[in-house]
Amino acid sequence: MPIREAQTTWRGSLEQGAGTVALTSSGVGSYEVSFPKRAADHAEGTTSPEELIAAAHTSCFAMQFSALLGEAGGEEIHLTIGAKVHLGPDPEGGFRIPRIDLVVGGAARGIDESEFRRIAEDAKRTCPVSKALAGTQIDLTFE
Repeated sequence: MPIREAQTTWRGSLEQGAGTVALTSSGVGSYEVSFPKRAADHAEGTTSPEELIAAAHTSCFAMQFSALLGEAGGEEIHLTIGAKVHLGPDPEGGFRIPRIDLVVGGAARGIDESEFRRIAEDAKRTCPVSKALAGTQIDLTFE
């Protein structure tokens, strides 16, 4: 199986430094990171580990969900998956990601709403990124 890579370069202290994360396997881009902007309400053009986790989780979940819908006989699958990755203080010090909210929208011909929700729960449980984030509460909501 393939191995994917990213690399971050960082200069300066946590509070005043900044870095660049490069998606080296794909080469699709490099993105600025900054702790003050990570901890702020507005990112102001920088990304963060939490946003990158959100991107990884939504894309992985969408792939797994579409596979399971197809196995269940679903056709004309259309999904919109959003993720809200929460950053908060860790009682043991520093910060942690206590929760991820996946927002699921879409439909598949031949799959009713009840089955759609059940399959979404299966996808949440079996998505490789969900498994990697097993120590984090992951909640599903539907649009």
